[in-house]
Amino acid sequence: MTNRLSKTIFTALFAAGFIGMTAAASASEADRRFFDSVSGQWSGPGEIVAGKYAGTKFMCNFTGSTPEGKVGMSLDGGCRVGLFTQRMSANIEQHGRSGYRGTFMDGSQGEGLDVVSGQVTREQVIFAINRNALNGAMQARLSDPNTMQVTVSVRVDDTMVPVIGVNLKRADGRAVGSTAQNY
Repeated sequence: MTNRLSKTIFTALFAAGFIGMTAAASASEADRRFFDSVSGQWSGPGEIVAGKYAGTKFMCNFTGSTPEGKVGMSLDGGCRVGLFTQRMSANIEQHGRSGYRGTFMDGSQGEGLDVVSGQVTREQVIFAINRNALNGAMQARLSDPNTMQVTVSVRVDDTMVPVIGVNLKRADGRAVGSTAQNY
């Protein structure tokens, strides 16, 4: 895996963990609830699990928010490997009949990735991500209101190969969903 490909996949993982999309022309209330549930502060460890940099561990911190009056998500933060920190940002919004469109970092025109399709369910998002010949998917699953697992996979021939995994915990103490009444 080249440095550029690794950086692109690394960027996709973290941005995608916070941004959902669907192929429907209009977002359902369930989509809005999912976006709201991942807004806030998140922190946690991750690891590159395949390729040249397999075994590389890192720590991430993010702030997710929902754009006012729009369906989608914005993300700002970064991930640290040793002494080095890579800033991460993403912006995804509903886009007509095609569902959601967006960019990670500066999109595929720069050194980032494009979100080209995807689906939101009650507890997860699955994205199709693209950069030139690189095609892949990202899955972000909320196992509970304060825990999210993120996996990024890339297509190699006809197989999706997981390359990055991250386990994030809510860092802002925000009560979400049905747990709000318990705090």
